[in-house]
Amino acid sequence: MAAQKDQQKDAEAEGLSATTLLPKLIPSGAGREWLERRRATIRPWSTFVDQQRFSRPRNLGELCQRLVRNVEYYQSNYVFVFLGLILYCVVTSPMLLVALAVFFGACYILYLRTLQSKLVLFGREVSPAHQYALAGGISFPFFWLAGAGSAVFWVLGATLVVIGSHAAFHQIEAVDGEELQMEPV
Repeated sequence: MAAQKDQQKDAEAEGLSATTLLPKLIPSGAGREWLERRRATIRPWSTFVDQQRFSRPRNLGELCQRLVRNVEYYQSNYVFVFLGLILYCVVTSPMLLVALAVFFGACYILYLRTLQSKLVLFGREVSPAHQYALAGGISFPFFWLAGAGSAVFWVLGATLVVIGSHAAFHQIEAVDGEELQMEPV
């Protein structure tokens, strides 16, 4: 915890606090706090992509050890790789952009409508959760036509391949306080 505060102070001294780097569209709350923690614990990208640190594991034991330790060590970097793949998938699919625009447009219209007055259908007040479900129902055909299901599975598959191969072939970082381990002969 103290190390995170020191990192934040160093970043603020450089004028790069995590709160100034986060988009203003993300409301304060659990999501924003989670994203701030991820940004605070991100490892340097230069060590993350350093080609000299990649090698083939000697055996299955080392492969498993690399997978576990690298996923643990580079967890925040992997989150941003995942977010980058999502962004790539959305930007390269125009129909998916249209479907997202329809969904967020419907949500925004419902939001503006609830600011003016409560939405009443058939004599009953409609809760915000039901209103957003209605927005999802309206935009579902657009998502179906855009192939959102295949996009989701593409992102998951690409993430598993990219992160899995990085974690498997990237040499383990030395951690302070690491126990001395015997290598198999």
